[in-house]
Amino acid sequence: MPVNSFQNYPMSWKPKREALGKGPLYLSLASLLEQDILSGKLLTGTRLPPQRELADYLDLNFTTVTRAYDLCRSKKLVYGITGRGTFVSSIPGVADESRRSDCVDLGVVQGFTEIGAKEIVRAARTALGRDTAERLFGYGNRDGMERHREAARQWLLRCGVESEKEGVIVFPGVQGALSSALLSVFRTGDMIAVDTFTYANFISLARLAHVKLVPVAGDSQGMLPDVLARTAKRLPIRGLFIMPRHSNPTAITLSAERRRDIADICRAADLIVLEDDASFATVDEQRLLPLQARIPERTLYLSGTARLIAAGLRIAYVACPERLRAPLQAAFHHTTIKASALDVEILSELILSGRADVVLRKKKQLARQANQLFAEVFPEFGKGDGESLFRTIPLPETHGRAHEVEERALDAGIRVLHSDRYLVGKGEPFLRISLSSAGTMAELATGLRRLRTFVDRETGQH
Repeated sequence: MPVNSFQNYPMSWKPKREALGKGPLYLSLASLLEQDILSGKLLTGTRLPPQRELADYLDLNFTTVTRAYDLCRSKKLVYGITGRGTFVSSIPGVADESRRSDCVDLGVVQGFTEIGAKEIVRAARTALGRDTAERLFGYGNRDGMERHREAARQWLLRCGVESEKEGVIVFPGVQGALSSALLSVFRTGDMIAVDTFTYANFISLARLAHVKLVPVAGDSQGMLPDVLARTAKRLPIRGLFIMPRHSNPTAITLSAERRRDIADICRAADLIVLEDDASFATVDEQRLLPLQARIPERTLYLSGTARLIAAGLRIAYVACPERLRAPLQAAFHHTTIKASALDVEILSELILSGRADVVLRKKKQLARQANQLFAEVFPEFGKGDGESLFRTIPLPETHGRAHEVEERALDAGIRVLHSDRYLVGKGEPFLRISLSSAGTMAELATGLRRLRTFVDRETGQH
């Protein structure tokens, strides 16, 4: 029995002991906490009961509660502040109604979702108007129809990737492709080199696959080749995950020289490369060639369409070398629901008709306008490369306080993401600012002005 009586004791969260059920108690407790957070029963910013207090209330071992809190922390459902306790995090995609209604979203990278809608609807009508439209609602052709593979080949060609149609796999998004790669090409305990700040969802996927990420230092131009070489000699690294263009979250694009040097090191160290690339380049434009063009035999090249075309058309085309094709396809068939044939057909119609290039050009123009607007509000950070969908703003001495910073930003009427979400190892903290999710340019301008005031206040400039 609990040492204290909690009948009238004020606690922010009082789960029922009998609801824990069978099995490991920490898993049951973590599940109850997750349910109450996602359902909205526990609001963002709620301070959870201290672990010893909750253990006493539930008549559990202290370590059981600690493990439950740690599990929810790994899922980014809660966060801790030293000396203050554990708090409920903001949940991506769930609106916080307690915030001001005119909050400007500078967090999620949406890719100007309003652009291209008419072209997509037109492509959808064309696809559904064909006599073969009924086939789009079946579940056959897991590896993709011939027409879809040709569209994938043409999409990859605009990225500088030459691949036979047999070497292309169509995934339901980049995350699906990455998860399949981690579960097939790599093994439990393997090490993969990454940038110090890297794609947050890849960090989570690697954790689930029990793959260790090893940070490699970089500079303003991206990952440092000599550091990668030394790391590969010192540790049994098996792979490299890299985003060569507009790396998320740093927005850095690797130069042709740095791509060449990193590719040479990967060949010498026998590394398997996961190259997650995104580019507004169209078929008639000059482009920086990906690492895949230099080391195709060891590179899984991933190109997603959600950010570039439409968030709802979540497709990823993966160019896979022959030696990795069989295990990747096996993992795909066993772990991933195949991409919707209707979505793939709509996207194929856009690509094969040339309308995808129309959408890309329009979004590129908006990206340039957004970057110009950012440069006007934050002239000290320059114009960048002009086509990135996000930018960064240094915010010194905020490491470990990401949630506090993000909460204060919400109170200031802007949604931003702190670099701690993307951190592997040690690095100087910053805010990642999305330029493509505010809605109109006028709304973006409002958000950036609020951000200017917020950053100046946080850094003590005003």
